[in-house]
Formats: sequence, C-alpha cells, structure tokens
Amino acid sequence: MSVRVGIQLYSVRQSMARDPYRTLERLAELGFRNFEGANHNADTDDGIGFGVPAKDLRATLDRLGMQVVGCHINPLDPQRLPAVLDYHRELGNSQIGCDIEFYPYDDLDYVLRRAEFFNQVGELCRQRGMRFYYHNHYQEFQLVAGRTVYDLIMQNTDPELVFVEMDTYWMMRGGQDPVEMIEKYRDRLVLLHQKDFPRDAPQPAVMFDGTVDRNSEITLKSFLETKDPLCFTEIGTGMMPIQAIVDAADKCPNFEYLLLEQDHTQLDELDSVKRSRDEFDRYAGISWQ
Repeated sequence: MSVRVGIQLYSVRQSMARDPYRTLERLAELGFRNFEGANHNADTDDGIGFGVPAKDLRATLDRLGMQVVGCHINPLDPQRLPAVLDYHRELGNSQIGCDIEFYPYDDLDYVLRRAEFFNQVGELCRQRGMRFYYHNHYQEFQLVAGRTVYDLIMQNTDPELVFVEMDTYWMMRGGQDPVEMIEKYRDRLVLLHQKDFPRDAPQPAVMFDGTVDRNSEITLKSFLETKDPLCFTEIGTGMMPIQAIVDAADKCPNFEYLLLEQDHTQLDELDSVKRSRDEFDRYAGISWQ
C-alpha cells in the first residue's frame, strides 16, 4: 500500500480568496489531486469557504482531475449542516470535520457536553451517508480530572460517529508523540495533517514548555497571540519524524489521506506548497493520486 497525499487549502487561503479557480488550476499543475477544504464562513457559505457554487466547483474539479476528500466546517451549526452536507455530497465529498475547538480550563462537564454534540453532528452526517471527524490543536492536551481533553473526547464519543483527523504538528506541540497517538487511535484515523517545525524555531517544540501555561485557560485570543509564524516551515525541511508518521498511518485500517498544511510561510503561498511537495517526494511509500 501507499499513503495518498493531498493538500489542505488553508495553506493557500489568500490565493483562494483572490481567485479560487486559478488557484485550483495552479495546484493541479503542481501535481496535487486531492484537497481538503477550509470553510470558516459556514454560517453563510455552504461550501469550501470562498463563495464557490457547488455546480461550478464540481465542473472545475472534473476538468482538473481533482477531488475534495474532506472539509473543515466552522461554525458547526446543526441548523446549517443539512445545506452544508448537501453541497458536499454534490461535490462527491463524503466527510466534514471541525477546524478548532477551545475548552474552558478544568471543566469536565463542558468537555462531556461537547463530546455529545460531536456525536450529534456525526449522526447528522451518517444519516446522509457521510462521516464526521475531529481535528485537534494543542489545547486538547491540557489535563482534566487527570486525563487529556483529547482522550476524554475519544472516550465519550461513538467511534462509529466521530472519526479522527490528527494534526501531527499540533500533537507534537501539545507534548505528544504523533506516532504513538496514531497507533493508539488507529481504528478511528481517517485523515492526517502534516506540517513541519523548523530546527531554528524561536519557540520550544512543546507549547507547554514555557510558551503557554498548561494550567490556565487557552482561548482563541491567547492561541493566536502565541502562534508564532516563524514556527512553521515547508514540510520536509524541518525536524518532525515524517517518515515514521507515514509508515504508522499506512498501517491504519481506515486511513485515507495525508494532507500537507502550512499555517504560515515566508514565501509566496504557491511557492511554499511547491517546495513542500518537492520535499515530500523523498519519503517512501507515498502517492499523489
């Protein structure tokens, strides 16, 4: 087997905002065939977040030989989800996920309520023959009642309703070993996000090692204030154990795609993803198809 690789469109969000069709053409020219959307405007936009009608996008993807393999949806509004899911079914996309969640510090009841909400979203997806997945950052590795928020979510959601998209970069920055986490939740893993951490980064690899207090509340505001753009580098040029991650993912029974994602770059966005694609070619056991 080989691990199929694609791209998360958040990596080229500025280019997508300017000209989504031309950006998709450029990605196809670079050899990308699979992508995950990033819709941060799901309160008004049913699709991938850039105001692109489903019919036009489907025609573009068919022409380019591309496919949508997932999409982040924010907000996850149950009243909006039927229209969102219908859009994605029209595209041929069979799964959606959360993009980011924040949890009040040491509030077990809140975590359990969110877990039940994720079950409800998963059921809405299942009713349409689709799938819901949970995507992490580092704040899920704070402790509540002696367990990480992430483990609590996994333990209190139905594995038939809530699947996993692991962001290996943020797992590492939460103090976790990405390979061990892949193995721990191997049956629920369907997608991976792969970023990379520069060897000369201005912050320690683990956010809780002096950048963020593990025992205080992490909010969107504090998350953004401590997210240093210089702590991201083109994928394959940093220090993450990418080959070991690829090898571990390849053994997971329900795993589908590894998605390259870069939150920030010092290059032009499209030059950045080209560099990542070129670097990623040296890893064994991958496919761009």
